[in-house]
Amino acid sequence: MPLLAVRLDRGTAVPLGVQLADAVRARVTDGRLHPGDRLPSSRALAADLGVARSVVEQAWAQLVAEGWLEGRHGQGTFVAAGRSQASPAPARSPAAAAGTPEPVRLDTGTPWIDPRHQALWRRAWRDVAAATPPRGYDDPRGLPELRAELASRLARTRGLAVDPDEVRVTTGTTDGLRHLLGALAPGPVGVEDPGYRAAVATVEAAGRRVVDLPPGAAGADLRGLAAAYVTPAHQHPLGATMTGASRLALLGAAGDAGAVVVEDDYDSEFRYDVAPIPALASLDRERVAYLGTASKSVSPSLRLGWLVPPAALGAAVDERRERTHDAAPWPVQRAYLSLLREGYVDRVVRSRGAPTRPGPRGSSTRWASTSTARWRGCTPPCRCRRRSPAGPSRRPGASGSTCPCSTTTAARGP
Repeated sequence: MPLLAVRLDRGTAVPLGVQLADAVRARVTDGRLHPGDRLPSSRALAADLGVARSVVEQAWAQLVAEGWLEGRHGQGTFVAAGRSQASPAPARSPAAAAGTPEPVRLDTGTPWIDPRHQALWRRAWRDVAAATPPRGYDDPRGLPELRAELASRLARTRGLAVDPDEVRVTTGTTDGLRHLLGALAPGPVGVEDPGYRAAVATVEAAGRRVVDLPPGAAGADLRGLAAAYVTPAHQHPLGATMTGASRLALLGAAGDAGAVVVEDDYDSEFRYDVAPIPALASLDRERVAYLGTASKSVSPSLRLGWLVPPAALGAAVDERRERTHDAAPWPVQRAYLSLLREGYVDRVVRSRGAPTRPGPRGSSTRWASTSTARWRGCTPPCRCRRRSPAGPSRRPGASGSTCPCSTTTAARGP
């Protein structure tokens, strides 16, 4: 590769030194050379161009005299400071010039990051810096401490009782899906239409055919499918929550077809219109593979998620990951562990996803999955919780205080 992309024409009457000076001057004015860029030494460039060293020295001396270049004693020759391209730099937008914040993105899947929580984010990375990294390859399933923390959180917030050894840390939802596809029996995969486009691309990249399913897979026939990919907590992109009757019907159809249901627990942390509903996997651990992600509670760029596969697929997933040394980066796992322990994730969820509803006499009733109150009428598998308005007559279990979802099981969901 040439030290400087210059072509000298020996067939013209223009001296070589003048040609070199003209070429360098043009590169400074059009922006290909920037202020502070170091130029090759006269000896090296002369050898590269096949000319006498005096030719380069003559060109450099001319450009220094004109102010295009500057020589620094003991360092070399540089493009002079203050010299920039002739074309003006792109103008800053009025919003940027005024110092206004960036517009909030409203596309699906992009969360708003609350700047109030940045101190905990920085603390998590200080914790990573102080920790001792592993000496060899990580456990492909993930850090044991993080898997234990995730298992505890899934039981508390999603009604999914799992052992830490059943949890696999991934680099996101599509990564977990990719590992599942490698362990599943041959066959096409059903995906909701409309649905998650990245899931469709992941299935197709695995060499499997995609079969369209109705949103929520309502009444879908799963015969001939290896798996059905659904988003029951918050259907992507339509937003509906899968009803209890639909969940039971889907599990029944999967059982009849011998198919696996892949539950993408999309946006489950944030409930805006209904009480928290347990994960579909809590109804059938042998039939449902559970996928979760930190992209909504922290950031999509963190690239961290988790997979709880059915017991029959766990060994195949682990073997595949160990064989390819496939694991989430240790610093990212360690940082997320710190965020969980310090309460960052719970704080973000409370600040974004604790909706209010009208209550008695205009007061508000706040729904939260972290409340310990159980309401009359809450019978397993219902795990609805509510923080009630003040007052002895409305305390959980008091007369007249019934579970907000105490209708039929089919109507309120599991």
